[in-house]
Parts: sequence; C-alpha cells; structure tokens
Amino acid sequence: MKGLFKTNMEDEKIIELFFERSENAITRTQEKYGAYMRTVAGNILVDEEDVSECVNDALLAVWNAIPPARPAIFRTYLAKIVRNIAISRWRKQSAQMRGSGRIAEALDELGDLSDDADAAEALVERLALSDIFSRYLRTLNKTERTVFIKRYWLFMTVREIAEELHLSESNVKVMLHRSRAGLKEQLIQEGFNYDK
Repeated sequence: MKGLFKTNMEDEKIIELFFERSENAITRTQEKYGAYMRTVAGNILVDEEDVSECVNDALLAVWNAIPPARPAIFRTYLAKIVRNIAISRWRKQSAQMRGSGRIAEALDELGDLSDDADAAEALVERLALSDIFSRYLRTLNKTERTVFIKRYWLFMTVREIAEELHLSESNVKVMLHRSRAGLKEQLIQEGFNYDK
C-alpha cells in the first residue's frame, strides 16, 4: 500500500526541486513518469507527435503550477494534467472528425446514462469532480473500481484492461456494464438530472 495514499519520498524530492525552480525537476519527472504520461495521453490521442506535444505541455503546466501547488499524490496529479490537456487537444481535433479514437468509444459506452452523446461527455466532466461520483466509486470493490477508472479516466481499451488485470475481456465488459448501470441508478437516487 506504500505510495497509494500519499506521495512517496522520491516524489517529495522531485516536488522540492519544483519549489526550488530547478530544471532538474522536469528531468526527474520525465525519467520517472514520462512513459506513464505518454500512456495516459496515448490512450486519448492517436498521433505520436500529438502525444509528445501533450506531454511537453503537461510538464510546462506542472512547472507553472508547482509552486504554489503541492500535490498529495504526484503520479495522480500528473495524470490529471496530461489527461486534461489530451482531452482538450482531442476536442479540437474531433470538431472536424467527430467520433474518432478511444475517448469517443468510451463516451459512447456512457451513452446508457443519456441519449445525447454531448450530454454524456458533459456528464463525465461534471462527475469527475462530484461527490456523487466519488461516493459511487467507493461502493465498488477494488477490481471493479480499477476497471472503471482505467476505462473512463485513462481511456484504456477493454483488451488492455483485461491483459493488465489478468481478466477475460468478457469479464471486463460485464463489470463495466454493471458499473454504468449502478452509476445511473445512483444518479437517479440522488435526483441528478443529467439529461438537461
């Protein structure tokens, strides 16, 4: 469990380098988390050049945010920043070609929550910060929660999730279906009107 709930000592040293405004902070971040950041961006964007630019933009955003920010979990902080930048880039690109890539596929799955794809996309953004979403995730067992987050936060494919967690693809699909149904029920119980 070490490192799951707070930043580890190595990450603390990297964060201190950011506070000291040392360029080594960027170098150390790239060494430790560069591949991870590329994976997060690559799950959203197709083009390798876009992925590289996204990671570079994320590193600049981290440089500009720390200080004053002091992330509790550095890896998660990086993932959130690179994910948001990748989604913004994807939106710009998909304005011309709507419905391409992994993110569109994942959002289509969330169509169970609403008949409108744009409403489902807006719902994901609102849920990412909502108390309802956080409480719902805590009701899932560890495997279900991991599968849900890997699919709808990191936009991994069903096959990638199955391989990484040593599950069958059909098992992953069933978990995702049940989780979406459970989330919809939770939203209804909470009186959340996501169709408007």
